[in-house]
Amino acid sequence: MADAISISATREPAAVPRKQAAQESLTRLLDAAVRVIRSKGYSAARVEDICAEAGLTKGAFFHHFTGKEACAVAAAAHFAANADALFAAAPYAALPDPRARVFGYVAFRKEILTGDLPQFTCLLGTMVQEAYDTHPIIRAACDRYIGEHAARLEADLTEAKARCAPDADWNPRSAAMFSQCVLQGAFILAKASHAADVAADCLEHLRRYFETLLPERAPHEDKRR
Repeated sequence: MADAISISATREPAAVPRKQAAQESLTRLLDAAVRVIRSKGYSAARVEDICAEAGLTKGAFFHHFTGKEACAVAAAAHFAANADALFAAAPYAALPDPRARVFGYVAFRKEILTGDLPQFTCLLGTMVQEAYDTHPIIRAACDRYIGEHAARLEADLTEAKARCAPDADWNPRSAAMFSQCVLQGAFILAKASHAADVAADCLEHLRRYFETLLPERAPHEDKRR
């Protein structure tokens, strides 16, 4: 028994680096999949391209994924988690006024329209346009994560509507999904023109639209509420 414990104790430290290495290789593959699919699209992206981008072998790829579809679904979750962290850490997210957070969201969206097109366009929108009919599991993943992102804006819109337009007949959920429609269309136009300017213009129109939905209240009105 003492020998068994001794052997186990000597092997345990090696297990930790192996787990870390496996996690690191998974993260590298997911980051690579996001970059490759954003750039080439789902159909044109090959397992070999993802491996080359990650600097890993196909053996490492198939250690983590059964195939490209499974990798794409995991990449969608990875992309969404990174986006959640990015937006949660943005300065606007800490603003106390929900109306200010809504406009801060739009402004932040404009602010991150930087770098090459694949760096700021949406992996989810890119994939679902190609795979909505042929890969239902990818469509479902994209639908889930786009919807979850919209739900965070919906929460701010709901609170802002209660303060600024309590009697208005528009629906915060619908308005949040409209914002995603604007964004995805803006990304398509940016790809077509090969420039971010048109996307920034679309977001400016979205800001103006939200101004019509959420008129700024006079200070004395806020005090009465």
